[in-house]
Order: sequence, then C-alpha cells, then structure tokens
Amino acid sequence: MTLATVIDGKVAAASVIGAVKSAAAGLEAETGVKTGLAVVIVGDDPASHAYVNSKSKMAKECGFNSVQHTLPAETTQEALADLVQSLNEDPSIHGILVQLPLPKHLDSDAIIQSIRPDKDVDGLHVVNAGKLATGDLATGLISCTPAGAMLLVRSIHGEDLSGLNAAVIGRSNLFGKPMAQLLLNANATVTTA
Repeated sequence: MTLATVIDGKVAAASVIGAVKSAAAGLEAETGVKTGLAVVIVGDDPASHAYVNSKSKMAKECGFNSVQHTLPAETTQEALADLVQSLNEDPSIHGILVQLPLPKHLDSDAIIQSIRPDKDVDGLHVVNAGKLATGDLATGLISCTPAGAMLLVRSIHGEDLSGLNAAVIGRSNLFGKPMAQLLLNANATVTTA
C-alpha cells in the first residue's frame, strides 16, 4: 500500500513568487524597464473577473506593471483583435493574457493565435504548444498551472520521473494537455482520462 504525501503548496508558491520578484527586479535594474503584463477580459462573468483581479494583484506584488483591459460582452471580433494587435506592438507589454472563455460570438482560437508567441502568457499559441510537444522547454512559454503542478511533483519525486505512473484528469489546452506533455518530457508514464 502506498502512503499519500501531503505537498505544501504555500511553501512552493512563496519560492516561485520570490524568484519572479527577483527576476523582475533584476530586469528593471539592468534595463530600466518594468515587466509589463496586459490582461484582457471580455464580458461580466463574476468568476472570470475575480480570477483576473487575483492575477493582476499577484503581478503587481511581483513588481510588474499590470494593465487590465475590460471590454463589454458585445465587443466585436475586430475590436478585440485590434486590441491584441496593439498590445503585440507595445514594447512596454511583455506578456498578454486573454481571459477565457470569451463570449460565444467571439472566435477564441483566432484571438489566441493572434497573440505573439513570445507574449503568450498562457502558452496556448500553436508555436508554444508545438515547442512543448517536441520537448523544447527552454524557448516556449508554458501555462502557469501545469508548470506549477510540475514544480510540486518534482519537489516530491525529483527531476527525472522515470517509473512514475501519472494520471491527468482532463484534456484541456490550458491544463490537461500541457500537464501530460510536461510529465512525458520528464519520463513519466502518463494516462489521461
């Protein structure tokens, strides 16, 4: 019988927050540029707004310039695409996060694919997903939730997960698929359900 291991996520989170604060401060000291994050939310879903506010608060705590763009639910595809394009071109913005889901009349995939891969905070652009799928973890961006989950797994099992059997529940592009791929890249045997 295998005993369960309790993982203290707060300790791991504090470590990551400290590292991000340090990296952001280092970039600002070296270049004079403050890390810029743009968060885009469309509509008035209370859960999405709470989540976005939490992200913005954490970004500011880490020393980022966090800019939130709140658009009405009736925003057109063209207006949203224009905003993303302007953020792509803005040198003060280093990361773009479009809060999903978008209202049904908007083409989420077209919007996500219009984000420059090097500014795609969620790692959903096909360039970043492809890099993850081919094991290129050095140059692609990876969604924060599976990346954080991997930190927790590795805190218990180490870097090489050979021999570890892992089950990933769900196949979403935001968590399930990248989590399974990260586990595979670390030599785990992965089952998705």
